[in-house]
Amino acid sequence: MTSSSPRQIDYYFSLSSPWSYLGHPEFMRIVAGQGVKVAYKPAALAAVFEATGGLVLAKRHPARQNYRLVELQRWRDKRGVPMCMHPKFWPLDPALADRTIVALVLSGAPVESVLPQFFTGVFENERNLADPATIAELLAEAGLDAEKMLALAQSPAAAAAYERNTADAVAAGVVGAPSYVLDGEPFWGQDRLELLEDALKSGRAAYSPVV
Repeated sequence: MTSSSPRQIDYYFSLSSPWSYLGHPEFMRIVAGQGVKVAYKPAALAAVFEATGGLVLAKRHPARQNYRLVELQRWRDKRGVPMCMHPKFWPLDPALADRTIVALVLSGAPVESVLPQFFTGVFENERNLADPATIAELLAEAGLDAEKMLALAQSPAAAAAYERNTADAVAAGVVGAPSYVLDGEPFWGQDRLELLEDALKSGRAAYSPVV
């Protein structure tokens, strides 16, 4: 497919999602290699689950919870990352951290200057991303104005954008995180990144449920 402008992927994720953390470096490799734009769209996972018939982790059958732990270990090894299986500050309320990323988007700040450190902060370094002070430290470490970004993250504008992202996710057919939406076709899960890359390389038309 040829185009005068780069194709765009809508990237739905949450900083509470270990799968988002696991897939992020590989996703960014694909993005760089294929020259596509990314629309960063942190979304409220619990609301997505509720709207689409999914269950939050604590409500899933023990067999599903146990299988999830096995899969996390497999993908931790596959991706070659030092993931903590039971981080000290997880599960966490991701709203403030997610909305901080929203604030970066709204302000035009470089999201990638912070997002990898946020992911590793939760799942490698066991930092408390529900704590504004921790978020401020990460922002400052990235050379950003922590006070300004936190104020924007806690503003009505960021709250409204976060809600829009969540509504957009449901409307796009997203059922979990991470999800990557290319030309209206959702790819759910970091284990679908190979299929996403294939779609980008081939330039094929998007698939849909209508056959």
